[in-house]
Amino acid sequence: MKTKVAQLKANKQGCLELLQITDTHLFADRDKDLLGIKTVQSYEAVVEHARQYSTDCQAVLSTGDLSQDHSAQSYLDFTTEIKTLDMPCYWLPGNHDIQTIMLPSLLEQGLARTTQISSEYWQIILLDSQVEGVPHGFLSDTQLCFLEEALAEHPYKHTLICIHHHILPVGSAWLDQHILKNNEQFLDLIKPFKNIRAVLSGHVHQASDVNQDGVRFLTTPSTCVQFKPNSDDFALDSRAPGYRYLGLHKNGEIETKVERIEQGAFTVDEDAKGY
Repeated sequence: MKTKVAQLKANKQGCLELLQITDTHLFADRDKDLLGIKTVQSYEAVVEHARQYSTDCQAVLSTGDLSQDHSAQSYLDFTTEIKTLDMPCYWLPGNHDIQTIMLPSLLEQGLARTTQISSEYWQIILLDSQVEGVPHGFLSDTQLCFLEEALAEHPYKHTLICIHHHILPVGSAWLDQHILKNNEQFLDLIKPFKNIRAVLSGHVHQASDVNQDGVRFLTTPSTCVQFKPNSDDFALDSRAPGYRYLGLHKNGEIETKVERIEQGAFTVDEDAKGY
């Protein structure tokens, strides 16, 4: 697999500061809603809230499901808004994205496909877990080989792995059936590498932070609809849209927090039974 490596410079303290803005589910029609929330408007509200970090952070990580209707216009709207933060945006596909539309649309706007980011003390690896046409994830042999090679290439750099699908179950049966299906293979692969500090995902539209074998597994709220935690059947959460801040320190420690926009600014359709 041909890798596309980007370079990011840490701040004076040796810290790499990042934002994760994920699962925007945009439509070409600004007035179209997803389960009661107009996704373009909630996304813009999240970006406006995230502007408080724009002078400190070095980049945005967008971990998939950028579009809901697969339109070129939705990807244009994504890039137009994310560019207002005035920092690079690195992205990967989710199960709702159509890559034949996504890739040229983002590339045309200057958001080139990047699979590896290198900094003084850290590397970030971006994986493609999409299986076209289905909600669950799977890492191909090509992706697994790339991951192993990237980890072996920089054994002394702390590593953050980004992937759309969640690796560990979140305790909601309806969501966990759409997990990364070869998660055990992934976990076996990363186990020998002691430089991995965290795995960052979207997909589940909720925040979680679990430490397993010294690796933090993080998931992050969507910029639109939130899914209710620990619910076996489809259920929406009334919590506000959000995003995640990450500070990757030179000693390998990760400072992170979830930020949310004002509660009540957007309201989900509580009677929805699915989407």
